[in-house]
Amino acid sequence: MIFIIDDDLIMAECIARACGDETKIFADAIEAMQTIASGEIPEMIFLDILLSGPDGFTFLNELISYDDTKKIPVVLVSSLDYRGVDFSEYGVVGYLNKDTMLPQEIKNYVEQYIK
Repeated sequence: MIFIIDDDLIMAECIARACGDETKIFADAIEAMQTIASGEIPEMIFLDILLSGPDGFTFLNELISYDDTKKIPVVLVSSLDYRGVDFSEYGVVGYLNKDTMLPQEIKNYVEQYIK
């Protein structure tokens, strides 16, 4: 299962289509964290940073505070430019710019991190 956390539903659906695997879309970080807390742990997460309510960085801080979730690979998806910024301590394995990303880039991450 791949979680997509993005308050732009059109963007989230585009990412879901490109993933090709089973996905679950969340419009905010709280709903995603509640799902994880109930025991549904994703294999991978595509995370927008600028969310309504708690932002993506707040979500990342929460995610790494638990042993069973801190190893989940996370790909940041944002219109902000984070190229060259190292977020690996938060489990971030990559960054996609919403304005320029291609479906194949999403597929590449899925193929690399979903066994």
